[in-house]
Amino acid sequence: MYKDIKHNSYGFRFQRAYQDKVADLHAIGFEHHQNPADYSWHGLERGEKDIIIFQYTLNGNGVISIGGTLHDLKKGDAFFINVPSDHRYYLPDAADEWEFIFFTITGIEATMLYQQITKKHGHLFNLPIHSGPINYILNTLKRVETVGINHGYEASSCAYAFLMEFLGYLEYSQHQSKVIPPSILKAINFINNHYHEDITLDEIVSVSGLSKYYFTRQFTKSVNETPIRYLTKIRIKKALHLLIFEQKSIDDIAKEVGYTSSNYFSKVFKQTVGETPSNYRQNTDIMPVNQLFTD
Repeated sequence: MYKDIKHNSYGFRFQRAYQDKVADLHAIGFEHHQNPADYSWHGLERGEKDIIIFQYTLNGNGVISIGGTLHDLKKGDAFFINVPSDHRYYLPDAADEWEFIFFTITGIEATMLYQQITKKHGHLFNLPIHSGPINYILNTLKRVETVGINHGYEASSCAYAFLMEFLGYLEYSQHQSKVIPPSILKAINFINNHYHEDITLDEIVSVSGLSKYYFTRQFTKSVNETPIRYLTKIRIKKALHLLIFEQKSIDDIAKEVGYTSSNYFSKVFKQTVGETPSNYRQNTDIMPVNQLFTD
């Protein structure tokens, strides 16, 4: 996957005003180090300022200290840190080698996304080499080697796309790769089969056989949605179909998708879709869809 990429690093210093507000590619590289004396970076002693560094270990091992706590970095491990901050990463004396790729970005929006990621997920990650974020960096390296990156907007696009790829992996892809426990599958099937009824969270929990607290944690971890949010999305998707293809009243549609109150249905529908059921049905300026994907 990466054997045809040369060990090299590339920096980008285009004229940028707009890019500083969003995201910009500062540097990218594929490096291999074997001498501990030659590889050590301290986050409070660097010349660069206001940069964000993602680094992924391909072979060997390294060490990163964050706030005084040491963490070993082995194949598949990555860190995401900003400069300046209290960290130091280096090739330890006992290591034979450290081979890694890195992706360094800047920008106000990029910084906000970095803070969002690290607040929720921390600074350390373990990713398969075939995962989207790693594939993206490797493909970008190949692109830089062959055709290059020729202007600031192209560099900005690369930086922002990586952040979206990383966020997408953290929020969705890694959840999809997990095996959903049988107890949670029972709850999902119950919701899918009974969404049109006035079911409660307690009833959903009862199907799983778990405690309410543990069930909620396990369901959210497995599906990346709370049980009630998952139920709501199932109901609204069904309601969209009925609004477009059936001539039923809003009150009837509300009841058909599990809401005893049409007013409450309309409130939930607007929160999810962005407009009321009546407006959605009547608005000829919006192309109707059979299924709506929401976050």
